[in-house]
Amino acid sequence: MTDPVEVPYWLLAIMVLVTLWAIMARLLMPTVRWFFRRRLTRLIEEVNRRLHVKLPTFSLTKREVLIDRLAYDPRVLASVRTYCEVNGTPWGVALKRVETYAREIVPAFNAYFYFRFGNRIARAIARMFYRVRLAYRDHNGLADVNPEASVVFVMNHRSNMDYVLVAYLTEEQTALSYAVGEWARVWPLEPLIRAMGAYFVRRNSQNALYRRVLERYVQMAVEGGVVQAVFPEAGLSRDGAFREPRSGLVDYMLRDFDPGGDRDILFIPVGLNYDRVLEDRTLLAEANRSIKRRSTVRAMGEGAWLLLRSLLGRLRGRPESMGYAAAGFGIPVSARDWCLEHQTDPRRLGQRERMGFSRTFVTHLMERIGDVVPILPVPLVAWLLLHAPDRPWTREALEQAYRQAVEQLDTRRNPPYIPHRDPAYAIDVAVDMLRERGVLIQHQDGMHLEDAHRGLLRYYANTVSHHMDPPATANC
Repeated sequence: MTDPVEVPYWLLAIMVLVTLWAIMARLLMPTVRWFFRRRLTRLIEEVNRRLHVKLPTFSLTKREVLIDRLAYDPRVLASVRTYCEVNGTPWGVALKRVETYAREIVPAFNAYFYFRFGNRIARAIARMFYRVRLAYRDHNGLADVNPEASVVFVMNHRSNMDYVLVAYLTEEQTALSYAVGEWARVWPLEPLIRAMGAYFVRRNSQNALYRRVLERYVQMAVEGGVVQAVFPEAGLSRDGAFREPRSGLVDYMLRDFDPGGDRDILFIPVGLNYDRVLEDRTLLAEANRSIKRRSTVRAMGEGAWLLLRSLLGRLRGRPESMGYAAAGFGIPVSARDWCLEHQTDPRRLGQRERMGFSRTFVTHLMERIGDVVPILPVPLVAWLLLHAPDRPWTREALEQAYRQAVEQLDTRRNPPYIPHRDPAYAIDVAVDMLRERGVLIQHQDGMHLEDAHRGLLRYYANTVSHHMDPPATANC
């Protein structure tokens, strides 16, 4: 019993490691988890005191619990049964696919990461490269929003910077859950985006089972009060103008909506605009079919390189100006009021009628988004230049045309937001940027457009042409 026992060193090392792991698991890990859980609870209490729209319980629920709730939702299981009968698929196989879809869709929201790191990173990037401006058509913003209502931000899609810009501008209002396309399902973006509360969507999926799982997640998130952010255009604009909107996610939200229920859905229109879009040349080349659509990694690499070049310029004292980036927030559109006005209950409509109802509603939302798209120096100057593309422009003539356009816009009942009212300053900003990019060439008789860059100028003019009379396309 007391005789020594010889064991190999490798076995001794394993035994020591197992012992240390047991001690940590039994004694240290619970203490560590308690410490971080306590800090997280304090953070959530602190955040909820300053947010206009509080963090809902749904967002704070463990991801595995949400996955199980989604995968075993009665409506999802009914679709699984139908899917098995139609395709002859074994129940276990179909259920495994549903669990895979649920795991793919459900985010892994981390409040500590979102508010301690994500917002700070978004703020730093946005303010480092742009002069960021914010406009509220409804001056109280989200302060007057009914706390029992679900909030959905609907936005035009100009750049991948949209995610960063809106997250920064709403950091004192709420935490956003974005609907993100498959482009972001690359490492290391995917875990970071999930931690920020985003959920992934397969665009153009014809898989009925997948669509049912996605539909139920969107409906559960709405019912749970999660503040969502969606792009009805479902992709970046290739020419600066609005794309044809899609009603998919909004239709999911309306499909089970009870106009007489306790919870309303408030859709907040958000119009975004930039003096310079990171991906503008790539988007134009794709629109003109001169290049194939870039891969996600390559497109992001190009944007990252532009940001890095701008940062290096700042460090060397020669910053490359990106101009203004601005967002206009419109007055919330109530789904309840819309249904009552049209005397329609979406739950009682057939599929075709409901889809038509949803498309009409989304078209209305896009019009409201267009109303609050800000007018920035470069887009407005681009619109003016394209009205007389062969004219030599002097600075004085351009400033006068800019002032007249602003005065005309100011006479409207709801004029669009213009971040800087001084025409002289706005012309300096726009002309300098267009010269740097080779769009404007200075000659003795004035500034001329470079023919090779007229497409780029038209891209920016299209972002404000819906505000102007006559539209830019009439003379371009």
